[in-house]
Amino acid sequence: MTATISVSTVAELGQAIRERRQVLGLLQAEAAMQSGVSAATFSAIENGKETARIGLVLQICRDLGLQITLSA
Repeated sequence: MTATISVSTVAELGQAIRERRQVLGLLQAEAAMQSGVSAATFSAIENGKETARIGLVLQICRDLGLQITLSA
């Protein structure tokens, strides 16, 4: 089943990443290792850190099976 959520803030994106990680049964450290980032960086992204590199965020989304769709 595919769910669609609307994300308009960095905090909402971080929350979506956290929820997906939890659904997959992964600890933060496990998901971070899978994505090749530190646990601290992964935590910052989940907590909505505004200065997170977009490339890292997109990589984490891909690694967790999240697809980002933009619409106008």
